[in-house]
Amino acid sequence: MQPVSSASTRQAYLDWLRIGSILAVFFLHSSMAYVSEWEWHLKNAQTSNLLMEFNFWLGRFRMPLLFFISGTVTYFMLQRRSTGAFIGLRFRRLFIPLLFGMLVIVPPQVYLERLTQGFKGNFFNFYSTIFTTGAYPKGNLSWHHLWFIVYLFLYDILFAPLFKWIMSEGGKQRLMFFTKLAHKKWIYLLMLPAIVIFTSLNLTFPETHDLIHDWSRHLYWLSFLLTGFICINFPVLMDSLERNRRTSLLLAFLSIVLINYIRWNNLEPDQIIPDWRHDWHMYAYMALYPFTAWAWIFTAIGYGKRYLNKKHRIQDYINQAVYPFYILHQTVIVIVVFYVMRSGDSVLSKFLFTFIISFALVLCIYHLLIKPYAVTRFLFGMKPKKKEPAPIADKSIEKVQPAIQLS
Repeated sequence: MQPVSSASTRQAYLDWLRIGSILAVFFLHSSMAYVSEWEWHLKNAQTSNLLMEFNFWLGRFRMPLLFFISGTVTYFMLQRRSTGAFIGLRFRRLFIPLLFGMLVIVPPQVYLERLTQGFKGNFFNFYSTIFTTGAYPKGNLSWHHLWFIVYLFLYDILFAPLFKWIMSEGGKQRLMFFTKLAHKKWIYLLMLPAIVIFTSLNLTFPETHDLIHDWSRHLYWLSFLLTGFICINFPVLMDSLERNRRTSLLLAFLSIVLINYIRWNNLEPDQIIPDWRHDWHMYAYMALYPFTAWAWIFTAIGYGKRYLNKKHRIQDYINQAVYPFYILHQTVIVIVVFYVMRSGDSVLSKFLFTFIISFALVLCIYHLLIKPYAVTRFLFGMKPKKKEPAPIADKSIEKVQPAIQLS
């Protein structure tokens, strides 16, 4: 049996979905100061339950989708590179921006948070404390929203040899059983690892983003990253997601409705069952969370592949901007929120102002200060700027030139 051929060129719909997932993160962070349920670096005095519910929905799948898309990006980066070259590229594209972000981009966020907690002094007084006070939240050194880059860097470095083997002819032959999942509705079996991981480890290892104690999330995020890589390595799986997109949407809709019905009626097992940690209802309820995450991801992939697989000329510009946009966005949002909180306007007005102004500021910073310069492109993990071809000399001018010089 011949191995199933893999995708040879990057798919436009995956880029559009990556862009969409970053915009979802931007929306969520723009509204975090105005919702009450989750802790965040700054909080407005008044909050909105409606914004919180929209954030809750986005929060089920925005990061899982981003890890899934990252798995496909890893595949395309490895196609024409050796394992060593890929690791070197990930150091340049992930580790350098992470280090720069922790030293330059994130500190203003921590500083403004400390001001609301009583810190006295300017930013320069504060900055030295990131080296002396230890890790956030007790100290001031943090990667904040850049935790995603930390985790992705770690996963790509550790699993690069496995990724390369999966792409090899031998790996494809050994993993040919994955292609059987493309038949009928078997594709939904890809949900199982994440469901098992989340339900079995979430209570013991709650989410921390601190890298060291985040065991349940490491395995959870890896399940999405590896599945994204496998699905693009075996395109018949992506074709199956496209065919089953309506089923995925139905499952996504029903699962989020069920979760919200339980939440809105105060029926969560940990609220009504005394020994909820040992009750099967709690684990069934927790299983709904990774289930709905996968259902929304499969919906996005299925409909994206069907309707978004067309490249637009603006896509190249957006693809370049999306990574620096992610690195910058939360710092700009925190700065805007710090001043917006002081106004007496409504929550909706504050949120809309935060969203629009932060979006505009990030784009201006990218376009004016990052995109044009080699140093900032390097620090933000962008590809080197393409050299413009030298203009072709006009031969007719060359012939006239000597006559001009002699006259």
